[in-house]
Amino acid sequence: MEKKPTIYCGGGNKRNENWLTVTVHIDKAKEHIFEYKGNRYLKLNVNVKDQADQYGKDVSLSVNTYEIKKVKDILGLNESDNEADDLPF
Repeated sequence: MEKKPTIYCGGGNKRNENWLTVTVHIDKAKEHIFEYKGNRYLKLNVNVKDQADQYGKDVSLSVNTYEIKKVKDILGLNESDNEADDLPF
């Protein structure tokens, strides 16, 4: 499988063990918005860094480009086989 380049689209800070604050760079992410059953979605990866970067950010955001359809094709599943369980994320 070909590895796609990471599309970084924001960053933020870890406030405590259960709370992250992030800012999304909309212009970098908007071309990856997709529609599912009349709603628009954007899949993101939220990564907590080991150390803060030069700007004090210890959380990074990247676009999740994983495509579930490829897995379904490999397994030989049709869209109608699993329609009730098919989630957009």
